[in-house]
Amino acid sequence: MAVSTPSPTPSKFSAWYQAARPRTLTATYAPLGLAAVIAIQDGVFDLVRFALSLIAALLLQIAANLINEYFDFKRGADEHKTAGQGMMIKNAVLSPRDVLLGAITTVVVAVIIGLYLLTQTGPLLFWIGLGGVLIVITYTAGPFPLAYNGLGEIAVFLFMGPLMVLGAYYVMAREFSWLPVIAALPLGFMVAAIMHANNVRDLEADRAVNKNTLAVRLGRPGARIEYVILVGGAYVMVGLLILLRVLPITTLLVLITLPEAYQLIGIINTSEEVPRLHMAMGRTAKLHGQFGLWLVAGWALALVLRAIGISFV
Repeated sequence: MAVSTPSPTPSKFSAWYQAARPRTLTATYAPLGLAAVIAIQDGVFDLVRFALSLIAALLLQIAANLINEYFDFKRGADEHKTAGQGMMIKNAVLSPRDVLLGAITTVVVAVIIGLYLLTQTGPLLFWIGLGGVLIVITYTAGPFPLAYNGLGEIAVFLFMGPLMVLGAYYVMAREFSWLPVIAALPLGFMVAAIMHANNVRDLEADRAVNKNTLAVRLGRPGARIEYVILVGGAYVMVGLLILLRVLPITTLLVLITLPEAYQLIGIINTSEEVPRLHMAMGRTAKLHGQFGLWLVAGWALALVLRAIGISFV
């Protein structure tokens, strides 16, 4: 009779990699890519400052994931979960102390980079950076954790949409512009959809421990409608911004991702199975990355066409 063997314990590197939740990091890559292409259009792109902005933004997102891991465990929010990213503490792969120290380290390094960039730019970066750090920390920590009070999607929409694009652009341009703020709105919708898909998956587990995410507050029917609004809103916003001449018409390349969006809406609206919703959450993160890629690629294509004298875009 064959004897089953337990799954091997992940290495420390693998454990930290999983705790960082790499599938969600497109939430940083996409807005930074958008900031870069806008900066190129405006003639203010700076590779070194862009790279430092990218590193700092990635560290802040990883810090947010680690803080979420730590405080969800401490508050018992992981107790009823059977699927999800991270859960390194629950699965006894990393200790709570390890994860907390990792979160503190990533925040500190991001702040150091931010302080250096502040000396090269202006005071607006201080307020953007301070807002980002506060959102990272208060998302699941503190006396009024945003994620536990139905404000998670709003915080993510603002920080990983308009504010992140504006911050990266400002580091290079050293001046404020409304263009990166407005152009980032479609990404804001789509990144909020990642968080909401996560909350739809965890709806029953979160309800059991009084984690009042927006999905819990709305109930499953309302949460499904919200997912449609967030995902569909990203495409509607692209169309609207093209009509308003904010985005070039070539950003309609995002429509390449529409079939995947349609499938995911179907899954969220018909399934209550946690493993299937977990898969949909991962695919939503991937959809965000692909949506952002085609948005940036479409804008870059418009710049190339303009450079060779094609001006209809």
